[in-house]
Amino acid sequence: MEIAISILVTVIILFHLYVVWLEMFAWETRGPKVFRNIPPEMFPKTKALAANQGLYNGFLAAGLIWSFFIQDAVWHTNVLLFFLGCVAVAGIFGAITASKKIFYVQALPALITIALVLVGLQLH
Repeated sequence: MEIAISILVTVIILFHLYVVWLEMFAWETRGPKVFRNIPPEMFPKTKALAANQGLYNGFLAAGLIWSFFIQDAVWHTNVLLFFLGCVAVAGIFGAITASKKIFYVQALPALITIALVLVGLQLH
């Protein structure tokens, strides 16, 4: 169970690091290819907003990375669940306000991982 959780957390981290790169550093180059529903002329105008969003995604990734280095099992679980919860809430909010696809790529993996962590706690 712990291996599956670690793999899922790693996938979630990698996704958020990709979003950091996309929104902070590649907004005007790669962004228009990814976000085809945004008119191309909006990318230069929204560069600072996208970078801000990217920074927040970086904090989510950093928190999940941090959880791998926490030796105390209780604190590890608490920090992991907190940051997974943040990812899930961000994904649900994004799905409601921007695109339903965000639920599947951001919230659902976090919710599945939260469920596995909670099941793992019951098994111990």
